[in-house]
Amino acid sequence: MEQNRETNFKTDAIINGKGEISEQNISLVLLNNYMPYAMSVILSRAIPEIDGFKPSHRKLLYTMYKMGLLTGPRTKSANVVGKTMQLNPHGDTAIYETMVRLSRGHEALLHPFVDSKGNFGKYYSRDMACAASRYTEVKLDTICNEIFCDIDKDTIDFVNNYDNTQKEPSLLPVRFPSILVNPNTGIAVSMASSICSFNLEEICKTTIKLINNPDFDITKTLLAPDFPCDIEILYDKESLLEIYNTGRGKIKTRGKYKYDKTVNCIDITSIPTTTSCEAIVEKVVNLVKQNKIREISDIRDETGLYGLKITIDLKKGVDPDAFMRKLYKMTPLEDLFFCNFNILLNNKPRVLGAKYILIEWISFRKNCIKRRTRFEFEKKKKKLHLLNGLTAILLDIDKVIAIIRKTSKESEVIDNLMSGFFIDKIQSEYIADIKLRNINKEYILKRVEEKNNILKEIDELKEILKNEEKLSLILIDELKIIIKKYKKPRNTTIIFHHDVKTEHTKYEVPSYNVTFFLTKEGYFKKIPALSLRANSEQKLKEKDKIIGQIEGNNTSQILFFTNKYNVYKSRGCDFNDDKASLLGNYLPVSLCMNEEEVPIYMVVTDDYRGFLVLFFRNGKALKIKLSVYMTKTNRKKLVNAYSCSSKLVGISFIKQDKKYLLESSDGRKLIFDTALLPIKSTRNSQGVTVFSLKKNQYLKKFKLKKP
Repeated sequence: MEQNRETNFKTDAIINGKGEISEQNISLVLLNNYMPYAMSVILSRAIPEIDGFKPSHRKLLYTMYKMGLLTGPRTKSANVVGKTMQLNPHGDTAIYETMVRLSRGHEALLHPFVDSKGNFGKYYSRDMACAASRYTEVKLDTICNEIFCDIDKDTIDFVNNYDNTQKEPSLLPVRFPSILVNPNTGIAVSMASSICSFNLEEICKTTIKLINNPDFDITKTLLAPDFPCDIEILYDKESLLEIYNTGRGKIKTRGKYKYDKTVNCIDITSIPTTTSCEAIVEKVVNLVKQNKIREISDIRDETGLYGLKITIDLKKGVDPDAFMRKLYKMTPLEDLFFCNFNILLNNKPRVLGAKYILIEWISFRKNCIKRRTRFEFEKKKKKLHLLNGLTAILLDIDKVIAIIRKTSKESEVIDNLMSGFFIDKIQSEYIADIKLRNINKEYILKRVEEKNNILKEIDELKEILKNEEKLSLILIDELKIIIKKYKKPRNTTIIFHHDVKTEHTKYEVPSYNVTFFLTKEGYFKKIPALSLRANSEQKLKEKDKIIGQIEGNNTSQILFFTNKYNVYKSRGCDFNDDKASLLGNYLPVSLCMNEEEVPIYMVVTDDYRGFLVLFFRNGKALKIKLSVYMTKTNRKKLVNAYSCSSKLVGISFIKQDKKYLLESSDGRKLIFDTALLPIKSTRNSQGVTVFSLKKNQYLKKFKLKKP
């Protein structure tokens, strides 16, 4: 069985070296070719690590650091892009786009890493594109001092770049939890990451609390996410707890607005990070076209040099606050940010809550401090070793001078000092390099004092390496310095439930008389009465014909019965007004019908009163109340709308019992009264026999008998 299964999964798209097609097992092809790609995307591209950076971010920032852009003047972005390509082989466009997202000018980060000059576009506008890299200039922002401060003290590992010509850091020794301070999103293969940003001061204070007590309730200090823009968060404690504990959840955000009484207009000044100002304007325009919004006379996107601004002109008498509540509900101006805190830990993707990410970062940073302390300890030991050699000659400086003077060859000086004072080669070289002017009492006393200080420093470093509490105190002091230097007030306002007003009024659907048309090919028109009186000649496709023409209202419910035994429910207001000169809406597309499914009958109702009478080829008829198609939920499709046991001849909607003239395939006719039919309550009931048919005969057609 297993062998057969594998045999079926083969592809003939592999051509060998001889130009012949050879069959390959597709499972092995995927394993050998697709899986390495998938792992590369997950581990080396899309998912951030505990330092808060993806590889593309890290390579770019490290290149700028090596170029001296931490303290030096700005340089053209093109220079940085070219240099970064030595570490990042993904092309100049991808590198520059990464730089744009990290820049201050783009405004996508709470604490930008790149100090920019020039046009870097805006995150909230898809039309405001950044200038080319040859025009813009960049350097590292001040906060990058806290990213690279310990990088030369063996705090992190360095690895080879893609062509083994340079070394690059595997992580950056960040001194604050950057992973939660700036937003980060990425889509890998089969997984994704979406991390929202938090206020730097709140994050650092929370981290300090967790250092002292890992069981600390972080909701006391970490109030809510803080997005780069001045928007509002609708506070939901349960959702925040889920994000803090599991790393998954959703946050409801919405933009801010101001009302100008003098000109009766609303200025939208901020929008959620999940949308753009163009998308909001387009959505409002579509709602106006659909008559779902009628309170405005104009909308303009006035976003420019002075920031985001969408202006909406209101009609007279419109309540601006009530209108904005309506707009929040119907447009992306109020949107959900879905959190998925997926990060790489030891080259393994893990979804962690905010609290556990901070705990992992504390462990990472403590390890950086340990490695820095060990580096400084070894450096001090080497210095102490040299000073010990200097101490050995202090008692007899004249002997040193005599040894050097009596040595005939320069190459023998080191060996003679080693044998004369019983010191090693490193100490001898240090002593031999001392200038003659420094062989005096003052110099000697300073070196002795320096030795004593180094001994004290070594003892302190040893204590740090042994004592976990001292390690924690150093980390806490670093975080306090970060707070003092870089803290900012919250951008995002927290709105609690009792402060939120909701719009409870049902949105008014315009009410006016219309005529609905359904054609055999599946086209549907809704034509207002005035338009129909002006032109009543309907445009149709060739060989198409009208099978349903019903007068109704724009608010009426419409039921479309199809040849696949389904019913699709809509309202008149769901369709735009048409003209007789147009073909109308193609229902199989508009209502997302199945393949080869077309509407065959249309019912228009306001109250679901009346009956449906269905006639089948086997001579049976079914009478059911139209109300059986009424649903409590807003379902758009009902399956098994009628019986499939025999082919349907037709459907008729009546409000009271009628008489029908039935005709069979052999020409026999029968007048039938629907009052004789029992009312069934099941939609797919087979009905009862009303016309007895001979063998190989069938019910051909029916029509309503005129009184």
